[in-house]
Formats: sequence, structure tokens, C-alpha cells
Amino acid sequence: MNKKTMLFSMLAISLATSGFAQQQTDSLEIEQLDEVVITDSKFKLKRENSGKVITKITRKDLQNLQGKSIAEIINATAGIEINGTKSNAGQNLSYFIRGGRNRQVLVLIDGIAVTDASQIANDYDLRLLNADQVESIEILKGASSSLYGSGASTAVINIKLKEASRDAFAVNLRSTIGTNQSQEDSNYAVENFVNSVSVNGTLDDFSYLASFGHQFTDGLSAIAVGDESDPFNTYNGYVKLGYQFSEAFKVQTYASFDSFKADFDDGFGFADADNLSVTDQYRIGISPEFKYNNGSITLNVAYNNVEREVESSFPTQFSAESFIGDLYNRYNFSDKFYTVLGVNAQQNEIESFSIPFGSTAFAQDIDPEDATHTIIDPYANVVFVSDFGLNVNAGLRLNNHSEYGSHLVYSLNPSFKKELNFGYIKGLASYSTSYIAPSLYQLFEPSFGNSDLEPEENTTIEVGAEVDIKDKATVSVVYFNRSEENFVDFVDQGNFMFQYTNTDNDFTASGVEVVADVALTRTLKLRANGTYTKVDEDLNLRIPELKINAALNYQLNTQTFMSLSYQFNDDRDDAFFSSTTFQSESVNLESYSLIDFYVSHKLVKDKLTVFANMNNVLNEAYEELFGYSTRGRNINIGFTLSL
Repeated sequence: MNKKTMLFSMLAISLATSGFAQQQTDSLEIEQLDEVVITDSKFKLKRENSGKVITKITRKDLQNLQGKSIAEIINATAGIEINGTKSNAGQNLSYFIRGGRNRQVLVLIDGIAVTDASQIANDYDLRLLNADQVESIEILKGASSSLYGSGASTAVINIKLKEASRDAFAVNLRSTIGTNQSQEDSNYAVENFVNSVSVNGTLDDFSYLASFGHQFTDGLSAIAVGDESDPFNTYNGYVKLGYQFSEAFKVQTYASFDSFKADFDDGFGFADADNLSVTDQYRIGISPEFKYNNGSITLNVAYNNVEREVESSFPTQFSAESFIGDLYNRYNFSDKFYTVLGVNAQQNEIESFSIPFGSTAFAQDIDPEDATHTIIDPYANVVFVSDFGLNVNAGLRLNNHSEYGSHLVYSLNPSFKKELNFGYIKGLASYSTSYIAPSLYQLFEPSFGNSDLEPEENTTIEVGAEVDIKDKATVSVVYFNRSEENFVDFVDQGNFMFQYTNTDNDFTASGVEVVADVALTRTLKLRANGTYTKVDEDLNLRIPELKINAALNYQLNTQTFMSLSYQFNDDRDDAFFSSTTFQSESVNLESYSLIDFYVSHKLVKDKLTVFANMNNVLNEAYEELFGYSTRGRNINIGFTLSL
């Protein structure tokens, strides 16, 4: 507890110091003053009029985080722990947000949900995403099923991909090389290669963008005691075409291919193994939009196919298809009432194969003719922005599922903003319900599945405040309390028989999130956040009770930018399967602190930028996952070229 107290004291001193600096400086800038957010309402609203504290990672932020993956970038935001980002590059990712799990987090790409029906949790794997293709990210925490449907229980991560340049022809190149070693290594061999290229432009009413990315990372074993390295190899291709037929009507279409191969070891015996996981994802979609006076009609339609194969002692093959359509009408009543009326439809199916004991050939486990479901959800959302400071965001959705029937969710999110001489103070509250539909694997897997599963239900209460000091600082504090009912668990039925079952127990997760963006001087800015999370004992796997992120960003001049970042993760409980007792056993992982450094320099304005980053500067030894490797001090250098 002394260490936690010391860290809280350091954060308080930093905020107090920044407060003094604000009094001494007159010409400071905070980009968030004019920040516009869209995820909490599907409308472009000023951040100050939102009843949520939304984290927005802008294009400029991403430019100052070159060399990091999307999962690493998101992992530095308040209330989020993405486990696996500091391990071997091919390590599976676990999303722990506000005490939740992967199945309670919904990922959107350009506003449309992306899921993987072949996964047990039906979640989207962020390892498939190339950071160089991303324009910005918005993270909305809390229950949002009324607007986004199943899975939007602890967070919605809305990832916006890059748009075409307004020039007729543009080329963007980025290349990064670096090391990939553990704390015990010191040879600094070049084992990490990340490259991307995009060609894009606009010709009259036609826009186009084509990009390709590749990453190859080697040098680090998946398990901590391993002698053989386990490489990670990924490819990404993306094409987006758009046409503006008139001022009122435009259409965008896209197609993408994402693939990775990840070597992994024996996680039961913690021994080297020649195991391989291969995932291929294909996506195509179309998004027409028609604008009329004070409103617009938008249709997002996407098809997603995932092929996944695991080569190990227990080889498996999965094939999943998902179709999603989201049709909604937005209408703005004189900048006071904003309404969204829509209907969302999904169809998912899965097929799987494994090799039965004693056989050498694959046999079908899950039949896609049985393992399929459809979801049709009508929904409505209303936003009221008053002249006297009151803002209300309310939503309603009726989920209609082919397996378990209908389910109603709703949300109410009032906030009140008081304008003051120095800026504003905003109070906010919300009460929202959400649901997590059982995955096709949980419903139809022949050995463990349960077709009688009901959706998991979550209820979230939030209370918070935000203070904005003009051109100087924005500070927010939010308390959350989330309860889970009908929790879907993997339950021992006796005689080594397991099945997915809705448990009778209710679970609770609560906590506090603090976020501060402060301009210490005109060129020096502090960004810090801290999260305290308390969860029931049955839910606390790998979730730190206390997590702190902080970054000092320094704009030395118009060409040179530097950043020093810090992360503290509290001690956590982990579990592993003992090959001796044949039972799951618990272990405590010690807390750790990491320091990273980043610098970039523009050699040619708007054309050529070089950058370098050093991760884990102090080469601290720690465990992110019990028995698995973590990265030590590593260095990456690279350049970005725009033509």
C-alpha cells in the first residue's frame, strides 16, 4: 500500500504543479477545447455537450505514437487493461475494461461492428489491425447496447480508418525496424520489421485509397523458459473507393484482407513446441448516405469471413461468416434535439473441425446449418442540448434473437454544464443496461455448448464531473458500478465434464477513473490517467486494482517532438493449469512500472519524418502473464515519407 500511496501522491503533486503553471502562462493551447465526438450519439457533438467522458486518440496523437500497435495505444487509456501487449508479438489479447472480459467489448471500424463468430467470446482480434491504416480512435466506456447492440457492455472502441487525400495523387510510406528481446537479452539484434504503403487521392467526385502493410517480428519465445523464438507474421491489404454523386448523395465501398501467423508454445507444460495459429479475415462493405434538410439516412452493410486454423497437439479448424446491416436515420431539430431511428440486422454462422482421438483425419464438430443465428434490433436514440446547460442522451433497443427471443435494453444519460469565467464545470450521470448474446461456440459446440443459454445482462451506473480551464487543462473524475446477471461460465458438471451455463450468482465491478490533460507551458503538456477497479473475487483474473498512465509531451520546436511516458500496473492474480494436480491453481503477479521514450523530427516539412522509440527504458523484469515472456528494453527507429 505504501507504493500505491506514493504513486497517488506523485500524481497529486503533478496536478498541483500543473495548476501553478497554469497561473503563470497566458498563451497555452489544449486541442480538446474544440474536440468533437460521435460515438455516444452517432452525431458530431462538442465534447463539452456529451454526457460521457470519451477518450479520443486523434491523428496527431497517432503520429506521436509511431511504432506501437493499436492494442498498445489503447492500453494506455483510462479504465483499460489489454493483457498480452507486452509479451511476444503473437500473444493472444485479453480485454479487461471496468472488470469485464473480451465478450463485453465491442469494436467498430468506421462505425460498423466487427466480430469473429469463430471465437469463443465472439470478439474482434486487434492483432488483425494495422496501425498505419488508422486515422483516429474513440473509446466510449460504459453500457452502450441501446445504441450498438450485443457486446457493448463495458466499452465501445470506434476505429476510424484513413480517408483519401484531397490531392489527385498521394503516396505515403512508413518503415520501422527494431529489436524484440526479453530483459535477459542484450545483443539488440534487429528482429522487428514493420512496413506500410498507401496510394490515395481524389479526382473530381471520385476518391480512392489502397494500402498494404506487413509486420514480421522474431527473437522472443512465447514462454519465459523457452529456448526457441516464436515469430509473428502479418499482412494487411485495404481498398476504399468513394463517389459523390451530388451534394446530397455519396457512396463508399471497401474491401480488406488481414492475415497473421503466430507461433506459440505449450502453455500447459510451459515447454517449447512447434505450434502455429493462422487467421485469415476478409471483409467487404458498402456505405451509402443520403442527406436532406436537417437529416441524413445511412446504410452500413458488411460481410466478414474468418478462416482460423490451429496446428498443435489438438489441431482445430474454424470457419465463420458474419453479415451485418445497420440502417439509421439522423435528424437534427434546430441544434437542440438530435434523433436517431434505426434497425440493425445480423446473421452469423460457424463451422469447426478437429481430429478425434485415435484418428488422423479432421472430422466436423460444429455444423453451420445448425450453428447459425440471426439478430434484428430496432433502436432509437435522442439527444437534447439546452441553452441553459442541461444535456440529455437517452436510448432504447429491442433485441430479437433467433435462439432466445426478445430482450429490451435502455439508457439515460443526463449532464449539466455550467459556464464560468475560467471555462466550465460539468456534472454527469448515467444509468444503462446492456446484454451479451451467447456466442455460436457457446451455444452449439457439441461437447461444451448449451442451446438453452440466455444472454448475459449488465447494468451500469456512472456519476462524474469534468472541469475545463480554458486553454490550460481538462480534468475528469468518474465513478462506475457495473453488475452482471446470467453470467455465462464454463462449469464443471462432474466426471471431467464441462458445459457453458448461466450462473445464478450476480457479480459486481466498481471503480474510479481520473483523467487529466494539462498544458504546463506552451510547449510542454502532461497527460495522465489513473484507474482504481474493485471486482468480485471470481472476476479478478489479471485485473490490476490500480493502474496509472502518464506522459510528458514536449514540442521542442516546429520540427522536433519528444515524449516520456510511464505506466504502473498493480499486482494481479493469474491462474494456470497444473500438470501435476490436474487442477487450475492461482498465483499472484507482482506490480511493475515501465518507462518509454519517443522522439520524432521532421527533416522535410510535410514530407519526411524520422522517429525512434525506446520501450522499457529501465529494462525492468516483470510478468504480464504467468509463465510467458515479456519484452525488455527495445529500440525501434523508422521514417514516414509523404509524396
